[in-house]
Amino acid sequence: MKVDELRVLEEDELGGRLKAARRELYELRFKHAVGQLENSSQISKVRHDIARIMTVLREREFGIVAQVAPDAATAVAVAEPEESAAEPEAAEDAKPKRGRAKVTKTNTEKSS
Repeated sequence: MKVDELRVLEEDELGGRLKAARRELYELRFKHAVGQLENSSQISKVRHDIARIMTVLREREFGIVAQVAPDAATAVAVAEPEESAAEPEAAEDAKPKRGRAKVTKTNTEKSS
């Protein structure tokens, strides 16, 4: 199951597929516990399918619109909320910093 195939489905169809995939995962886990499962890689495939379905549902919830380009490449347009012109610094302060801040000693600390 590919993500592009999921993105064209309606929300209720996605819900049905999610329910069916969760049921299939339950059955595969049960078969694995009993020792009847021949190919245990099926479990991870179903888990990935569930993750794909949930990702598409979350994208729609957040308003992220994915469009299929004519050349079969996927272009994603993200609907981001606009910042007000009065508070651009507040938005930058809210971003997490990456890496560790370097601690330098002052001249008085170096001499002691």
